[in-house]
Amino acid sequence: MSTNIHVLHAKVRNTNGSPQARRIRAEGFLPAVAYGKDLSAVAVAVDPKEVTRVLTSDHGKNSVVKLDVDGKSEILAMVKSFQIHPVSRKLEHVDFIEVKLDREVDAEIPLFTTGKPVGIVKGGVLRQVYRSLPVRCTPDRIPVKITFDVTALDLNGHVAAKDVTLGEGVTIRLAPEQTIISIVAPEADTEAVAVPGAAAAAPAAKGAPAKPAAKAAPAKDAKKK
Repeated sequence: MSTNIHVLHAKVRNTNGSPQARRIRAEGFLPAVAYGKDLSAVAVAVDPKEVTRVLTSDHGKNSVVKLDVDGKSEILAMVKSFQIHPVSRKLEHVDFIEVKLDREVDAEIPLFTTGKPVGIVKGGVLRQVYRSLPVRCTPDRIPVKITFDVTALDLNGHVAAKDVTLGEGVTIRLAPEQTIISIVAPEADTEAVAVPGAAAAAPAAKGAPAKPAAKAAPAKDAKKK
């Protein structure tokens, strides 16, 4: 599997701080920092439109980018995190983490299901515990998405992490027996709880009544007068 490497043009920023960052944005650039295990932090400014194209591409945040720094050096990296203005929704800052094509990285990959499960026909409810799966692989093997056919899934059946087949060199960072998808009875689905470490848990069934608050225990040894 190969990956398309996006080239981003970057220029070195010689100073840090909010005033300088505001000036960078006023000039139409985006403040950014690139760093890694073998790379000391490098403050740069990049084109926000180029970053947006990366984030909206098929791989999104999992894209591999090549930072062309002032035409003098290149940094192979991925987007570690980014900040968006709460009102304007414009990019405010982005962090790049250096990667190596022969060194594994961790990534979150969207999980989708296909098919109509047998258990649904019998009145069951599909519960997707994980909306994305944590994987580990080299940057050039990161999947765009993970799709699992649930057609054969019966009532009370489930899909475990070990049941999901990925490309060569891609492993799921979950216990093999960890449930990621299941078919449950409607009444059981109303009691669904979030699984620790899950990217997102399926919501409880609509209209499920809220549990009443526990009553306070009566005081002990209360004497009547």
